[in-house]
Amino acid sequence: MNQPPQKQSKRDPPPQWRRPVGVAQGTWQYVNQRSIADHYDDFVADTPLCTLDQQILQTVFPGPADDPSPNLGHLERGGQFVIDLGCGTGRTALPLAQRGYHVVAVDLSDAMLQQLVKKANASPSLNRSPSLNRSPSLNRSTGCGSIQPLRANLVQLQCVADDCVHHAVCLFSTLGMIAGRRNREALLRHVSRIVQPGGRFILHVHHRYAALHEPDGLKKLARSWWNSITRADADFGDSVYPYRGLNEMFMHRFSRRELQRLLSSTGWHVDEMNYLALDGASIEKSLYKAGGFIVVASNRKRVLHPGC
Repeated sequence: MNQPPQKQSKRDPPPQWRRPVGVAQGTWQYVNQRSIADHYDDFVADTPLCTLDQQILQTVFPGPADDPSPNLGHLERGGQFVIDLGCGTGRTALPLAQRGYHVVAVDLSDAMLQQLVKKANASPSLNRSPSLNRSPSLNRSTGCGSIQPLRANLVQLQCVADDCVHHAVCLFSTLGMIAGRRNREALLRHVSRIVQPGGRFILHVHHRYAALHEPDGLKKLARSWWNSITRADADFGDSVYPYRGLNEMFMHRFSRRELQRLLSSTGWHVDEMNYLALDGASIEKSLYKAGGFIVVASNRKRVLHPGC
C-alpha cells in the first residue's frame, strides 16, 4: 500500500488520562496524529478491501443511477439517513451522500473529520452539510444527499437519539479497534437503539484465525489466548502491532461464532455473512481461508417509532 513518510505532529498528543473508554493507547495516538489523517486517502488507495466493501455497500444501499427504472420513490429511499461509524475522511460517507443518502459521519479524530468536510465542500454535486447551510433536504435534481460530521467516541453515543436513522455502516474493522468486549457490545447496542426497526447494518471485521496464515501466527494466537485467561483487560483475539509509525496499534480479531453471538445479543439478525479472501480482494467460500467478514444485518426491534 502507498505509505508516505510519517511526520510527527508538532503538537503533543492529549495526555493518556484524557483517553476515552474503549480507546487503546495506540489508538489514542492514531486518533491524534494529524499526519495519519492528512495521508489517509493515499495510504488506502490501493487496498483491495476498499474496493470490495464499496461494491457490497452499493448493492445494499443503491442510488437512483443503480435502478434500471429510476423513479421518485427510489429517490425518496435514497434520501434516507445512514450513520457511518468510524467515517475517517469520508471513504464511505461521500459515495453514500452522492447516491442520495443523508449521512451522519462519526469519528473520534478531529483531523479525519476536517478532511471529510474539506472534500464534501469541494464536491460540486453534493449538498452542503446541514451544519454548514442548515439544509439536509435531498436535492431531487441530482439525487444527492448531505453529510453531517459528528466528533464522538463510538462507545459513548448517548448524544444520538433513538430511532433517528434508517441504516448504519461500520467498515474497515472499526469495531475491532475498540478495546474490551463490553465496549464493543456497547457500540452495537447503541447502533441498534439509533437505527429504526428493520434497518440494515453493514459491518466489517478481521478473522481471528487468519493469523494462522501469518508468520508466527500460531504463537501470536497462543499468546492472545493466554492473556485472555490471565488478564482481566484482555480478550482472545486482541493483538498489538506496528502501524504507520505507531508501535502499539490495537486490533481485536473475531471468530465467526464470537461475531454471530455478539450481533445476536445486541439486537441484530445476521442476513448475510460474507467471508473475505486473505488479501481482501474477493469473497471466499472457505472459512479456513477467510481473512475477515463483511456482515449485512437487520435490526430486530419490533415496535415502530417515527424517525427524527
